[in-house]
Amino acid sequence: MQGTVDGFGYGLMTPVVAFLMACLGAALGLRCTTRSLRAERSRRAGWLALGALSIGSGIWTMHFVAMLGFTVQEAPVTYDRPLTFAGLAVAIVMVGIGIFLVGYQGATPMALVTGGTITGLGVASMHYLGMAGMRFDGHFAYDTLTVSLSVVIAVVASTAALWAAVSIHGFLPSLGAGVVMGVAVSGMHYTGMAALRVHLHPGAATATAGDTPTSLLLPMMIGPGCFLLLAGVIVMIDPLVVTGTPGGRVRTPGPGFPAGRRVAAIPVQRRRTPYASAARRGGGQLRNR
Repeated sequence: MQGTVDGFGYGLMTPVVAFLMACLGAALGLRCTTRSLRAERSRRAGWLALGALSIGSGIWTMHFVAMLGFTVQEAPVTYDRPLTFAGLAVAIVMVGIGIFLVGYQGATPMALVTGGTITGLGVASMHYLGMAGMRFDGHFAYDTLTVSLSVVIAVVASTAALWAAVSIHGFLPSLGAGVVMGVAVSGMHYTGMAALRVHLHPGAATATAGDTPTSLLLPMMIGPGCFLLLAGVIVMIDPLVVTGTPGGRVRTPGPGFPAGRRVAAIPVQRRRTPYASAARRGGGQLRNR
């Protein structure tokens, strides 16, 4: 027997909120990826790890916010917690591999294609693993062509978002890359849901007024949701993330410097005064005498 699926139990509220969560996680993660390119090599891994955690948490949170409105009218639905959280781990690890490739290799075609493919597959894997964690008296069936389309959407949009994050500089373009990634995650999710068919077992239990998707899923989303807020605070208090220059300072161009060009201020630990340089040269001359 085929079940009756309702994926919009709260109307447009869940798709809109889910899309915003995807954009938030993606924008934070891609901004961390951009920030890593300007960090010292010893700190680059930290920014990329924060980016992977942010994107992975955003993907996972987006999926289950969208699933708040999902019900099978003829049967109650529950969730397998270990498998549900395994989807979060898979998303973080696969997205991490993708952005570490781009973070260390730069915007080379091979790094972007490989990183975008792995990141897109991470988005798709999280979705279908999350669906596999659902428990009800029946089983899911998928249309193969539509599932393939959902994976292509995730891979193409993820590659475009990574390219934008490392190639187009500036705060607003980075937000645009986050929106592209949010479109990838949301588009992949709802394309995958369009491929879904629910088949109930004979004599399936009738849905009762027990646990609702909201009561089951909201407690699980508290941790990733709080992490996204914390990541947002870390990203926004770093001046280079917002302004593109350390401490938000810009050096004044000297004579002959092209008009309108901005130069990032040199960090304090890398500055050399003329007197110190002269003293070192003088000391070298004295030692040579």
